[in-house]
Amino acid sequence: MTTADSSALPLSSYLKEQTTSTHESLDQRIMALAPFSSRERFACFLRMQLRLHHATAPLYQNPKLQALLPDLAERNRLDAIQLDCADFDISQAQQQADAEVGNGVQPGSTAEALGWLYTHEGSTLGAAFLLKHAREQLGLSETFGARHLVGHTDGRGLHWRQFKAALDALPLSVEERAEAVKGARDAFAFVRASVEELLAGQQPAAAV
Repeated sequence: MTTADSSALPLSSYLKEQTTSTHESLDQRIMALAPFSSRERFACFLRMQLRLHHATAPLYQNPKLQALLPDLAERNRLDAIQLDCADFDISQAQQQADAEVGNGVQPGSTAEALGWLYTHEGSTLGAAFLLKHAREQLGLSETFGARHLVGHTDGRGLHWRQFKAALDALPLSVEERAEAVKGARDAFAFVRASVEELLAGQQPAAAV
């Protein structure tokens, strides 16, 4: 697809086009590190997720972003991931350290923040696959250890389509669309760095 063709895409489609290879690489890396092979490994995965949720929590509470994206505040899942961390007895010191890493994220513009939100909201679709593994391999559930992976009561697909529709309705300039792509890529890079630190540093031999 040419640059001209890409510029005509809805924003959500454009972001997907610009980040697909990065997204696929990240998914493959996470699964190669066997986060469901033990509860100890899953605890590392939870800490990675905690960092991301702390990074995005301020965006869900941002009045300007809330005005652009209806129902944004209710999409925030920080409380759920914190309860999951408590289930796994992740220490307050570790949680605080992860919060500090996440809180260090500051998108440079509203458009960049939209890219971060696109990346985070998009992960809710893949979370269905992760929840299945958490149930079958670790005995976790929607009420213990895997709350943050639970889909919306309206259904994951509908909830995601509603978010994309709101995103695509925004009248962004070419420059702002580029900033949104930067934000999405930054979000993937943030998660990848957390994966390498928290999961790869403690990987079992089978995941090498």
